Amino acid sequence: MAYLELKDIHKSYTLNKTEKFPVLKGINLKFDKGEFVSILGESGGGKSTLMNIIGGLDHDYQGDVILNGTSTRDFTEKQMDAYRRQTIGFIFQSFNLISHLTVLDNVLISLDMTTLTRAEKEKRAKDLLKQVGLEEHIKKHPNQLSGGQKQRVAIARALSSDPDIIIADEPTGALDSKNTDEILEIMGGIAKTGKLVIAVTHSEEVSHFGTRIVHMSDGIIDKDQTNREKYPVPSKQSHRLVSKKLGMLAAYKNAYKHTMYYFWRNFLIMLGTGIGIFAVLLFSGLGNGITAFINSQINSLVNPRSVTVMKNTSGKKMSQAQFEKTVQQASSNPSSMLIKQSELDKLKSLKNVNTVEPGYQFSQYTLTMTGVKSPVTGTGLQTWTKAYSSNTVKVGKKPGENQIVIDKSQAQTFLGTKKYKQAIGKTVSLTFTWINKDQQPVTVKKDLKVVGIANGGQSGAIAGTNYSTMKNMLTDAGATTDPNFVSVNANSIDATKTVAKKINNIKTDGKYTFGAITVGDVLNTVSSYVKLATNVLSAIAAISLVVSALMIIVSMYMSVSERTKEIGVLRALGEGKKDISRLFTGESVLIGLFSAVLALALAFGIGGIVNKLLYGLAKANMVVITPGNVVFAFVIAIVISFLAALLPARRAAKLDPIESLATE
Repeated sequence: MAYLELKDIHKSYTLNKTEKFPVLKGINLKFDKGEFVSILGESGGGKSTLMNIIGGLDHDYQGDVILNGTSTRDFTEKQMDAYRRQTIGFIFQSFNLISHLTVLDNVLISLDMTTLTRAEKEKRAKDLLKQVGLEEHIKKHPNQLSGGQKQRVAIARALSSDPDIIIADEPTGALDSKNTDEILEIMGGIAKTGKLVIAVTHSEEVSHFGTRIVHMSDGIIDKDQTNREKYPVPSKQSHRLVSKKLGMLAAYKNAYKHTMYYFWRNFLIMLGTGIGIFAVLLFSGLGNGITAFINSQINSLVNPRSVTVMKNTSGKKMSQAQFEKTVQQASSNPSSMLIKQSELDKLKSLKNVNTVEPGYQFSQYTLTMTGVKSPVTGTGLQTWTKAYSSNTVKVGKKPGENQIVIDKSQAQTFLGTKKYKQAIGKTVSLTFTWINKDQQPVTVKKDLKVVGIANGGQSGAIAGTNYSTMKNMLTDAGATTDPNFVSVNANSIDATKTVAKKINNIKTDGKYTFGAITVGDVLNTVSSYVKLATNVLSAIAAISLVVSALMIIVSMYMSVSERTKEIGVLRALGEGKKDISRLFTGESVLIGLFSAVLALALAFGIGGIVNKLLYGLAKANMVVITPGNVVFAFVIAIVISFLAALLPARRAAKLDPIESLATE
């Protein structure tokens, strides 16, 4: 039984979508191992078409190709890929080496589709290159080799996967006579090892070198002659290599090699994509920094366990916005905001409540310092409670009886920016207007000693007395002494939100009694506004990412066009459509990863400069790149580059290998 048999092979090409042009008109041939068969004939006689069918590149024909008793007629595309990987080795006239790979890597391509270890692959590749006389050139690229050397590399590559059939298409067509003789000797040596060598040629000299000549003319075999006996096949075959699909890691490794070889050509795409990601990172970092700064400012002034409680004048459950509106309208109808003792008792009875401190808030007040002509007006006066943090008073202490804490800005107005601390111990006259039991306005006034200076900072000016001092002032002025706000302190930070929720749910006569707000609520509101602004700016910046994606798509399409022949070579070596697709998606993802690295370098570099410039003003970093931002940069880069590569990669995978190999 012949090792390889062609049975009644017919092949036609369709012209103008209707007219058929026959190329092969019933080819019947048998081949055995140990033969060196030269298929001779003029151009256009069907030789290359026949070789494509034998090599598994063309499956669209009538007839059958039988390999060692097994028909390949009904092989699927994946089975044909496997057939080329483990059975066929191609030697091309134009060498078809991959330009961005070294000599060694060109041979390793086929070995990557075997079960050998990395060390075993490299050893076999080096041994083969030594056999063809190129052991000193393994680190060179194809453009550094002569024609004869390139063909030797092609031979080593064809032999690397240990195929049974070597197909050589005009193997000496591009060589001089000296190199021709050397290549023919090498091919003859291959046949002597027991492999089947089939060479397509139109050279009489080449054809007579082999063991057999098959002459083709106009799609038929018109002569089949034996020059000499075929070479004996060794009875004991050496251990055969086991082929396998190209692994994902190997495909991405090849993508990496191409990316690095043409790194600077791709750098502009990386830079464009990197700038887009950098802009998004910068705005996100600004949002993080501003939010952290505001949070620190508020937390430095307010106790996080504190819940501020106001009277609910609407009777309906209050949202945070309604609470803030109620506070603003308190001065227009102060009597409605007064809290009774019975209502205070309801707050004290709640679970997880540590203290309940009634207090007073007034919207307008005036301070006059002894010895200073100009008074200072303020818009936020309230009694001191546990709602204030221990850091609120920057100089001095919190107020006791007949004492007051004023804001740093007020002290500076009185005494100047350099001497403002001298306000400690000074006497100020506090004046404001409140109401009596008949709802009539009364003036409340008293001299108080300054014992502390607070820094309201971004939160506004702070001034306050203790509760008993304020109550005595109101009593002396004949004003009502019912509190108009309550500071409730929870047992723990974790319980604060629960306590606020319970307070908001307290009812009197079926109506909601209180409105409550926590520091967390304030921070959430501020953060939501900052986040909204950040997202808007980031969305604007993200438009550049769309442009970057288009750049990658165009780049990948150009790469596919430039590397069409390479795609054909890889398919001939046994790579499948998925492997080709991975090659281009891998390159695109690598571009995305380099873009992310570039974006992070820009973000940390420029962010650091911005922080250094602004730190003197805010005493905080305004650009904060978090680990989440770093992860985002890589994820968005990978997603954009992967999606951008899908169409070009799909186009590359669908290219016909025969047409690809014919591309100049």
